[in-house]
Amino acid sequence: MSDSSTGSQLAEAGLKGASEAAAHFEEHDAGTLRKLQAFLHNNPTSIPVFVMVASILAFALISDNFFAPLNLSLILQQVTVIGVVAIAQTLVILTAGIDLSVGAMMVLSSIVMGRAAVVWGIPMELAWLMGIATGTACGTLNGLLVTKLRLPPFIVTLGTWYVFQAMITLISKSETIRQPDIEAAGSLLQILGTKIKLGAGWIIVPGSILMIVMAAFVFYILTRTAFGRHIYAVGDDPNAARLAGINVEGTLIKVYALAGLICGIAGWVLIGRIGAASPLGSQEANLEAITAVVIGGTSLFGGRGSIIGTLFGALIVGVFNSGLALAGLDPLWRLFTVGVLIIVAVAIDQWIRRISS
Repeated sequence: MSDSSTGSQLAEAGLKGASEAAAHFEEHDAGTLRKLQAFLHNNPTSIPVFVMVASILAFALISDNFFAPLNLSLILQQVTVIGVVAIAQTLVILTAGIDLSVGAMMVLSSIVMGRAAVVWGIPMELAWLMGIATGTACGTLNGLLVTKLRLPPFIVTLGTWYVFQAMITLISKSETIRQPDIEAAGSLLQILGTKIKLGAGWIIVPGSILMIVMAAFVFYILTRTAFGRHIYAVGDDPNAARLAGINVEGTLIKVYALAGLICGIAGWVLIGRIGAASPLGSQEANLEAITAVVIGGTSLFGGRGSIIGTLFGALIVGVFNSGLALAGLDPLWRLFTVGVLIIVAVAIDQWIRRISS
């Protein structure tokens, strides 16, 4: 055998070995990505938890006052209203829908509560029930329009957002029910804003406790009941859910009605937070709730997410607001940062779905 043929064989063997090594490396790399995708898919709260911890540590290094009890208490108070609304938004997004009217339902419920108790002279307890019923009725209307008319949730809730905004102006007459007037009618409507001092600078309000209780209740529904499993099934694939015997329309109506009920409660929390029933209350609640849900790891395409992640998403926004303020940065950087977080969260969700497909 000549030296040239021997060299050729050695070269071919070397190329074959290199290609096999490259294939093995690519297979190992793909396997790692698969494992990461599976972990993120099965643990949707892992990313917001990581972002939460990283942001807290970063801002703690930037500002010595970040871990001050008063600052941490203020962050929790600031995210309470949006946290409650985001719980409602999470339920809808899990079904692959979206509700652009959650903020309007919240404000409308607060207006009904305030005017019923102060202007219409209705007993405080009944006025409270009227506000909760208003939110529930609005949510039910959204569910009926989505299911019975088979219209996209985006279009339906965009339309009802305008309707509810008009009702806010009509019922409130563009007037704010002030704190002294509400206090004169009774303490029920403002009780959620009462500051409770726990010592060492820690302050908590009943509204924050209610937010956590509601999150725990919805978490139980989603993870321990048939209704919760139906919500995930409808969001993942409504046709498959229907073939499995799930009443898809009934499930959607219940979801939107429950979301409206939670928004009614959010109206109660809002009165306690701002101390009044104002038609201009929480103008950006819709976008802020969606932001909390998306950053919290819930997929906009439905079928994946959790309430715990949503709470972390709301807290992340609160942490960035506080941290950037303590760092002395312009408020515009808060908007910039939150926008980046939203884009990254959606990109990660798309990446998980692309690899798993």
